[in-house]
Amino acid sequence: MRVTPLHAGNPGPMTGSGNWTYLIPGPAPVLVDAGVGVAAHLDAIAAEAPEGPAVVVVTHAHSDHIAGAPALVERSPAAQFLKWPWPDRDARYAAPWAPLADGQIIATDEGPLQVIHTPGHAPDHVALWHADTRTVFTSDLLVKGSTVVIPASAGGSLTAYLASLGRVAALDPVRALPAHGPVIDDPLALIASYVRHRQMREVQVLEALADGETTAAGIAARLYPTLEPALVPMAHESVLAHLLKLADDARVVHDGGRWRPA
Repeated sequence: MRVTPLHAGNPGPMTGSGNWTYLIPGPAPVLVDAGVGVAAHLDAIAAEAPEGPAVVVVTHAHSDHIAGAPALVERSPAAQFLKWPWPDRDARYAAPWAPLADGQIIATDEGPLQVIHTPGHAPDHVALWHADTRTVFTSDLLVKGSTVVIPASAGGSLTAYLASLGRVAALDPVRALPAHGPVIDDPLALIASYVRHRQMREVQVLEALADGETTAAGIAARLYPTLEPALVPMAHESVLAHLLKLADDARVVHDGGRWRPA
């Protein structure tokens, strides 16, 4: 499968070295993710697809994936812009959005891509499956060398995320193209390590509750004592995601603003 990775040029505390977008070339080029509108990224797209992409697929409405859509509309007004609906977020970015559906097929000059709804990191998150090469575009579902933040107070769900990992694993992919970090050549091993990590973290959260911690902030301070200040809010989100999953499993209770074992 021919795929050209194009860097979005947006390094930062939350994006690491920045986002990868992917251009599938041909007479009707398909761009996976819109970046943030950096001129160098837009120019790189134009260099690979002088007529512009025919289709832009946005994997979810976090700003590092979608904020470049209005600039792409200006440069490629005939392009089709596709994403799973998240109306409150989508409305922030002016583009003629057409809705994706689970199982939908997107035609490319390298063969069909199947849309796989993979909520968890975001409620509108999708992966794209290229069955011919067993390659999956995973966006923020997987990141080699790191775990994925589940922003529980902004639409994230650890319960849904773990189910999404299972769904992608069931495809038996041999290569994953993530939005952050390098290509993943053994996605099943990474998924298995993610599941083990979440199980370990769940045990730690339960232990903290048993020792008398009652808030996500208190548990996060215990689990992440040396974290950079800029990343502390995300640690809180991660702990909250675990607490909400444990509540889904009827193992903890949120009572009067405090968490406790069920």
